[in-house]
Amino acid sequence: MSARPNSRGASVARANRQGAHVVEMQRRRLVHAVVEVVGEHGLEAATVGRVCEQAGVSRRTFYELFGDREECVLAGFDAEVERLGEHVGSAAAGSGRWRERLRSALACLLEELEAQPTVARFCVIETARAGPRVLERRRRALDALVVALDAGRGEARSGSEPPSLTAQGVMAGAVSVIHTRLLEPINDSAPPRLVELTGPLMAMIVHPYLGAAAARRELELPAPRASRRSSRGGADPFRGLPIRFTYRTALVLGTIADEPGTSNRNVAERAGIVDEGQVSRLLRRLQDCELIENRGDGHARGEPNAWALTQRGAAIHAAIDTKVATG
Repeated sequence: MSARPNSRGASVARANRQGAHVVEMQRRRLVHAVVEVVGEHGLEAATVGRVCEQAGVSRRTFYELFGDREECVLAGFDAEVERLGEHVGSAAAGSGRWRERLRSALACLLEELEAQPTVARFCVIETARAGPRVLERRRRALDALVVALDAGRGEARSGSEPPSLTAQGVMAGAVSVIHTRLLEPINDSAPPRLVELTGPLMAMIVHPYLGAAAARRELELPAPRASRRSSRGGADPFRGLPIRFTYRTALVLGTIADEPGTSNRNVAERAGIVDEGQVSRLLRRLQDCELIENRGDGHARGEPNAWALTQRGAAIHAAIDTKVATG
C-alpha cells in the first residue's frame, strides 16, 4: 500500500527537478547571449529582442527570469567575474613572493581576455556604460583587485612604502591600457594582443612598490605564450547550444543521466511520450547536438538502443543540477 505514494512522490520530485532544469537552462542561455550581444554590438544595440533571438528564448521567458535588460547584463557580468576569478585566483595561489604571484595572475587574466575578445569588451568597455547596479558591481570587482595590488606595500623597503591610494591609481592605469587595446576592431584572425602587455603592466605596477630596478626586470622577462584556449571557449558546454531546452527535453536528458544505457522505450515512459516516432526524433536531435550517444547495437542487430550522455551532455546536466540543488 505504501509503494504507490512513495512512487508518486518520487515522480513529483523528479518532475519538479526537471522543471527547474528547464528554467536554469533558459537563464544560462540568456546570460551567455547578453554577454555575446553586448560584447560584439555594444550596449546600446543589445535590445531584449536581440538577446532573446541570440539565446533562442522568447521575450515572455526573458521577463519571467529578469526584470529588465540591466538585470540580465548584471547576471552576465557576475558570471564572467566568477569564471575569471576562479582561474586568476588559481594562478595567484602558487608559491612565491607578491610580485611572482601577481605576474602569474595578470598573465592568466590577459590570456583569458585575449582568447575571448567579445567577453573582454563586455567586461572592460561596455559595463562601464551600464546602469547603476552594474556599475556598483563593477566597482566592487575592481576594489578586490586594488586590495591585491595594495599588498605590494608589504614588499616595499621600510620607510619607502607608497601611500595606500597608489594601488587605486595603478589599477585605473592598467584598466585604461587594456581598455584602449580592446577598442581595436574585433578580428577573429588577429584578436587584440593583450598577453604581450604582461611585462609593461607589471613594470608599471611594481615600480612604486619595488623601485625602478624591479620594474626593468619585469620588462626584460619574456611575455607568456598565449595558449589561445579560454575557460569559456571550447570548454563551455552551453556556448552555441543548437537546441531549445524544453521541459520534455529536460526529462529525456535527466532520464539518460539517471540511467545510462537506457532504451528508447524507457525514455518514452519516463518522459510521458506515447508516440514512438516522436521520442526517436527527439533522441536523434539530442544525438545530432552531441549531447547523447548510442552505445548499443540498435535496430541494425535487433537490439534496443543504449543511450548515454556525451561529455558535453554530462557537463550541461551536472552544471544545471548543481545550480538547481544549491538554489
